[in-house]
This record gives sequence, structure tokens and C-alpha cells, in this order.
Amino acid sequence: MQNFDYHNPTHIVFGQDRLAELDQLVPAQANVLVLYGGGSVERFGTLDAVLAQLGSRRVTTFGGIEPNPQFDTLMKAVEIVREQEIDFLLALGGGSVMDGTKFVAAAAPYQGDAESLLSHGFAPLPIERSIPLGVVATLPATGSEMNMGAVVSHNGGKFPVMSPLNFPKFSILDPSLTFTLPRKQVANGVVDAFVHILEQYVTYPVNAPVQDRTAEGLLQTLIEVGPVTLEQPENYDARASLVWTATWALNGFIGAGVPQDWATHMIGHELTALFGIDHAQTLAIVQPSLWKLRKQQKREKLLQYAQRVWHINAGSDDQRIDAAIDKTREFFQSLGVATRLSEYGVERERIDDVVNALQTHGMTALSETGDLDLAISRQILEDAYAA
Repeated sequence: MQNFDYHNPTHIVFGQDRLAELDQLVPAQANVLVLYGGGSVERFGTLDAVLAQLGSRRVTTFGGIEPNPQFDTLMKAVEIVREQEIDFLLALGGGSVMDGTKFVAAAAPYQGDAESLLSHGFAPLPIERSIPLGVVATLPATGSEMNMGAVVSHNGGKFPVMSPLNFPKFSILDPSLTFTLPRKQVANGVVDAFVHILEQYVTYPVNAPVQDRTAEGLLQTLIEVGPVTLEQPENYDARASLVWTATWALNGFIGAGVPQDWATHMIGHELTALFGIDHAQTLAIVQPSLWKLRKQQKREKLLQYAQRVWHINAGSDDQRIDAAIDKTREFFQSLGVATRLSEYGVERERIDDVVNALQTHGMTALSETGDLDLAISRQILEDAYAA
């Protein structure tokens, strides 16, 4: 196992009817900005319920954060924070709202050019303070409710924004708040969480059985509850398991002390930026093909994944690996998520644009070993295009 530091200060408030505790979680004298996305939190009364719980505090709202939060939109919120001397942010929504709120939290007190905060990759931002924030989650997918990371879109690219100052102070996870989600968003959430786990698990062995077994249990949970919660959206037990698994998929625990490979995410980001394909859909497109091209580098962990997650024990090593890749693709497809780039109306010639975008954004040495170059990225995209 590799050396690591692990610290997660987020207070999780999990379960049904916990929104009533918001008044105790937000500082009594706080000047609050509530940030949210589209109109669903308004239509279903969630925004009104949150505002009611904030009581007599001074509260401002900011809506319209996009599914891939845009820098220009978030800077409008930054101006509000500065002008109104906001001292607490509350994200109401899914991962994009949480991510956007984290960026606002970091950018508002920052004295330099806020655009420069997009240039640090996975390194911590050079900031000394951030506006404290809380979360009321309405979509299980990204794990942003219990980590320090965010992704912000700007000028056709998607950029990581990381800071230990951006851990939410608390996150309210009430699975019943997700019952009204469209089927597509739930399916995307299952895929997003599944691939988050895979990119911390299917790398190479470092003798980390605690992390491995935890990851395997999370994957099996998603395989079990994903189809159930799609067919029975108000099945509380299934939805609760999905919500909690999505949080654990990216709260840092299973990634502590192990190598991580975020190549699927980095390639997927370019597909979203260029073609507007949902984030989780891009992961379902890229992940099986990436494994097909990287079987040798990931051989031991792919065999472990085949045996422990899918219970594939028969056949040669290559046959078991291929079967595990096929099972993964079939799982995504069973959720209604297409796994071929051609199925999203993208012309094969546009693969050149994706590779060029990867080069422009410095994504030329991806993977847990840093040896996935642009030529391999092109091969992955070609394989992912069509059966």
C-alpha cells in the first residue's frame, strides 16, 4: 500500500426528513447564498422547503447553474457574494451545482484573476481561504457532497478545481429528495458512481485489501440496486443504497494509498465539451474500450475484478478479462445508457477533434502510469466508436 494522508471533515446528515435540521447546521447569523440549477427544485417545492428552514437569516438565491457549470455563470454568483458580503453558501442540487458552488467559494475571496484558478489541474488551489459551504443533495452521482473537488467548464474545456478548503461543512442526503429525478438522470448517476470506483480500483495491485474489498462491495451494490431503483423510483431502501454508494465512490477512502487512473474521465470530458454528451454517457462509451486497449497494463486487477465482482472463474486469463469487459458494457446498456460513440450521432471524422482537444488541454500522458499518449487515446476512441 502506498503512503497517504486521509482527512474528510464533511458532516453527513443522512436519511428521510432530515431537511428540518438545516436550521441547526447553518450558522445562525449567516448571510446565505443558495445556489441551484434548473427549475426542478422550484417545481417540486424543494427550494421553498430549504428557504423555510433558513428562517430569518438574510438569504439570496442564484439559479441557472448548468449541468456542466460554466465559468461565466459562476462568476455572476461570485459578484453577488462580493457585493452582498455573503459568508455562507448552500448548494441545492446535484454534482454540477455542488461543483459550481465550490468554485464560487474559492473564487469570491481570491484577489487574483479567477480564471487562473482553472489552471492547477489536480493540485490544490493557491488560496488562503474559501467561503464555507453546505449541501442539500438532490441527485446521487458525483460524490461531490463529501470531497474537495470540482470540475468547471470554460472555453470548450473542463477543468479540475481542488482545495481542502472546499470540503462541504455538511451535506444533507435525503434519498426521498431524489424520487422525482428522471429515469435518465438516475441511470447516469449509477454509471458515474460505478466508473468513479473503477478508476480507483482497476489499476495495478499495491496490496491494499481494505480499499479493494470496499470498492468491490460498492460495485456489487450498484449492480444490485441500480436496476431496482430505476424500476421502482420510490423504493426508499434501494435509493438510499444508491445515494450512499455514490458518496463513498468518491469521498477519498477507496482511493487512499492506491494508484488511480482518471483517463476515462479526461477523455470523456472532451466528448461532453465537444458534443454535449452527458458526462456519465461519455464514461460508458470510453471505459470498456480503454480496458480493451490496456489489458496488459491492468491485467492483474482486471482478473481480480472479473472474479470478485462478476464471479467469472472459467476460461483463460484473456477470456475472463474479455468477459468482465463485456459484463461491464452490458450493465451500462441494461440501464439504458448507450456505450458506442456512434450512437450519439457523432461522425467518426470528429475523433480528430477529440484528440486535438486532448492535446490542447495537456492530456498527453494519462493513466495511473502516465503512458497513455494521444495515439492510444485515438485507438480507444476508434474502438469506442462502433461495434
